[in-house]
Amino acid sequence: MPQLELKDVHTAYGLSKVLFGVSFDVEPGQVVSLIGRNGVGKTTTMRSIIGLTPPTRGRVVFEGRDIAGQPAYRISTAGIGFVPEERRIFPELTVWENLDIARRPPRDGGSGWDEERVFELFPDLKAIPTRLGGVLSGGQQQMLTIARSLMGNPRLLLLDEP
Repeated sequence: MPQLELKDVHTAYGLSKVLFGVSFDVEPGQVVSLIGRNGVGKTTTMRSIIGLTPPTRGRVVFEGRDIAGQPAYRISTAGIGFVPEERRIFPELTVWENLDIARRPPRDGGSGWDEERVFELFPDLKAIPTRLGGVLSGGQQQMLTIARSLMGNPRLLLLDEP
């Protein structure tokens, strides 16, 4: 069974239709890339999956459950993480605090992502845990954005132009 299924997804911003029948499956452990020129709907596809721009038609099924139209927080707690294109960190919080607010225990009760594991992946962040997010370089902010998403222990991670 696919971990994620999109079936005939249509999405619009107001009267402007953007997605026209997008369908694909993602198997557990599979890496999938959406490739195309600017404006073809890559970001909108991800926003439709995570509930920020709900589909007007079609199905988004995650681990056997239709999540189309669900609020973004429910989709996140169901196990989908999202790293947006624009670095959305909390500039007034430290690296450590940015990670801490995203902490969520693994849904399966096993070992998951914590600061130690995140700092192994991003050693640059380990050296600056008390630095405010707003003074980090662009690359460090992007690392922090990805690390923060991992702290939520998602089972599926969507990255928009990391």
